Amino acid sequence: MRKLSAFIPLIVALVLAGAGPALSPYLSDFVVKIMILSIFALSLELLVGMTGLVSLGHAAFYGIGAYATVLLSGKEGGSIALLLPAAMGFAAAYALVVGALSLRTRGVYFIMVTLAFAQMAFFVFHDTALGGGSDGIYMYIRPALGALDMENRMVTFYVVLAALVFTYGLLALIGRSRFGAALAGIRVNEQRMRAAGFPVYGYKLAAFVIAGALAGLAGFLLASRDGVVNPELLAWHNSGEVLLMIILGGLGHLRGAVIGAVAFTLLKEVLGTHAFVGPLADHWQLTLGICIIAFVALLPKGLIGLASRLSPKAST
Repeated sequence: MRKLSAFIPLIVALVLAGAGPALSPYLSDFVVKIMILSIFALSLELLVGMTGLVSLGHAAFYGIGAYATVLLSGKEGGSIALLLPAAMGFAAAYALVVGALSLRTRGVYFIMVTLAFAQMAFFVFHDTALGGGSDGIYMYIRPALGALDMENRMVTFYVVLAALVFTYGLLALIGRSRFGAALAGIRVNEQRMRAAGFPVYGYKLAAFVIAGALAGLAGFLLASRDGVVNPELLAWHNSGEVLLMIILGGLGHLRGAVIGAVAFTLLKEVLGTHAFVGPLADHWQLTLGICIIAFVALLPKGLIGLASRLSPKAST
């Protein structure tokens, strides 16, 4: 059973790859949105689930990646080969600065410092001409690289799918590496790891920068998909939403981050649609909050914990 479950992510990726051309434009766009949010959630999973660092400012790196993509593309457009590394690089650079300072604090102080840095970035784009103010800025021409033109719906679908597979695979490799083992040790008992001679600060900073770069990757994909960015991408509630995703799916599991992104997005879509819930759609934030509370209360291990409840022998 455990060996079979290890192939589930690969099977899902192959199903998506095969189903892509058969999806309607609406469904294709919706699946792309979920995959981008899954990458965003996986980037935070590296911090929270694998390292034990609860950040409330992760949306800053997501937004910086998106803004870097639009700003650098200019009126003539830009190449994916340039814009993708730039988006990840700018996000990683800001993560390096934020991490270098915030990781000197712990607990609730760390949470508040990351939030403060995210709000600083938010107001830079919100209150200056650099980011177009509260209206944001538009992308004139979406990124391209040879036959890979993000103007094409199917190209976007497969580029985002490839990015999701890359992100998931990278984090799976990290989890099985010595670096991942050190991060797990830090999550369980940081003091013991420090006493054993591990450079704890360096490990945490490396994880913080990698997570920031992956959030920048999600930002690049979002900007390429939508063709527009605005300061709300960096707002604190986006950091809160992605944190809810990984909690909803199940902390400590890569699959949990993806499941949480899927479930959270579907809940927002269903609860905000009159065809499904009628007049309650006008109050979707209330019903969404009730649903999240119910899920957390009934499934403390997240949605991924359903497998162990349904079958005690099943691996999560």
